[in-house]
Amino acid sequence: MLTLPRQVSQALRFTPEQFAALCEANPQSVLELTAEGQLIEMTPTGGETGRRNNRLAFQLERWARSARDWCVFDSSTGFLLPDGSILSPDASAIRLDRWQSLSPEQRQGFPPLCPDLVVELASASDRLADLERKMAAYQANGAQLGWLLLPASQEVEIWRAQEAPVRLQGITTLDGGPLLPELQLDLSELWEI
Repeated sequence: MLTLPRQVSQALRFTPEQFAALCEANPQSVLELTAEGQLIEMTPTGGETGRRNNRLAFQLERWARSARDWCVFDSSTGFLLPDGSILSPDASAIRLDRWQSLSPEQRQGFPPLCPDLVVELASASDRLADLERKMAAYQANGAQLGWLLLPASQEVEIWRAQEAPVRLQGITTLDGGPLLPELQLDLSELWEI
């Protein structure tokens, strides 16, 4: 397992190709890459977050199967964004035609595109500022819609393309709107422990 002293890991810079090789050599490590080439070390989720992530993925997959023109990805999928960063949203969706336009090699590695929908689900160990920076990066790289789910306060930040984020509290359903027709995310399932 990759273990570097924090000051070393923060000083190192990687290209996306070097990062891919590092991940291949350290499959048990959970890493992301900033646009500046800096490593982001991730920790495994706790039980409550893992359970919420599973419920989130199930709802999105159920919707994608009925819509038939979307692909859903889990939290282990890293995407090579246009700015050179490689990030892994907790859940994401891509239009099927965009996915099919990629070569088999591109699909096998870190897909070189930004998902249409990105979802981040905050856990107790996450810092809100870090999650908001990540959401801003998705938005800047072409995400059409982003949802930052905050279970502790039962709030949601909605990040739409080229708009300022909006924070909502007390809602029980998120609607995908015109981008994601018929998607209704049941937040009450995600807020439960």
